Amino acid sequence: MLSPVKWPCIPTENFCVHCAGYGFLSQRSQKSRDPGAVTSADVRKLDVREVVALSRMVYAQPKMLTPRMVYAQPKMLTPSREDVLVLTPWLAPIIWEGTFNIDILNEQFRLQNTTIGLTVFAIKKYVVFLKLFLETAEQHFMVGHKVIYYVFTDRPAEVPQVPLGAGRKLVVLTVRNYSRWQDVSMHRMEMISDFSERRFLQEVDYLVCADVDMKFQDHVGVEILSALFGTLHPGFYRSSREAFTYERRPKSQAYIPHNEGDFYYMGAFFGGSVVEVHRLTKACHQAMVEDKANGIEAVWHDESHLNKYLLYHKPTKVLSPEYVWDQKLLGWPSIMKKLRYVAVPKNHQAIRNR
Repeated sequence: MLSPVKWPCIPTENFCVHCAGYGFLSQRSQKSRDPGAVTSADVRKLDVREVVALSRMVYAQPKMLTPRMVYAQPKMLTPSREDVLVLTPWLAPIIWEGTFNIDILNEQFRLQNTTIGLTVFAIKKYVVFLKLFLETAEQHFMVGHKVIYYVFTDRPAEVPQVPLGAGRKLVVLTVRNYSRWQDVSMHRMEMISDFSERRFLQEVDYLVCADVDMKFQDHVGVEILSALFGTLHPGFYRSSREAFTYERRPKSQAYIPHNEGDFYYMGAFFGGSVVEVHRLTKACHQAMVEDKANGIEAVWHDESHLNKYLLYHKPTKVLSPEYVWDQKLLGWPSIMKKLRYVAVPKNHQAIRNR
């Protein structure tokens, strides 16, 4: 949110110092004032010599107020990509390589002092994927920004020790496991919703919810951040809505008829502001509870409910399949300039129910 930050008028015997600038204020930063900040009440206590010193400090360091950057000017008649859709009908950008300037975005999010939470579930034998997940995240995920890794696991003693960069930390959240992998998958929504209320709202500005049996292979940064984002499923980004594997049974809360649908979103990578992720996960969990009471389970479990939610609560950004890909199954088509977050080869049967 672009918010005017107005410096107080500083009266002296002969002049008035008045500075104005613009800053970006995060949701959490607006809740409490920095105890070291200078207020108008503080300024009134200063004598003339201190006011002059303050004025010299402000004007001598203009970069503190208006940081400058040099980059190529956007060209109105030159589209960033001509081979792919880059904007949805509801005016949400679709993020592909070549559609953003990461230097500009990094500066904007640093001005906000943004902290990003990354949730990942390492339940039962899935804990074996955690080391590679964290190591590659340190190389490619939100580099240069503050990150908290939230690891949900039933095996806290098996969480690996991975060196973390400055401003990054790992929090282990001990949770129960379930006998079926489908139940583990569906209960993610409940746990993310629960912990959003209990701690995430106080600790981070954005949440990214990711699968653990993946690795980061290229840059994944603040270009993905928005109020609510979903990621295009790599198996369906070329398909018509009739081919999507939505839940088609009207009895389920995840039901989507054949003549509706924008995209098919992957359950392995979604997120947004903590407030919006809480709304999404709470709604999906409640829908799954209702389905269970009615004796039905959506065809693709939590992913089916995610797609239903994003159909009627449009995401404010859509990530291209660069952000979830399986190179073993799909190769590397030329349309994909980068493969950023990719599947790790595995034996599903050997991992899921053990």
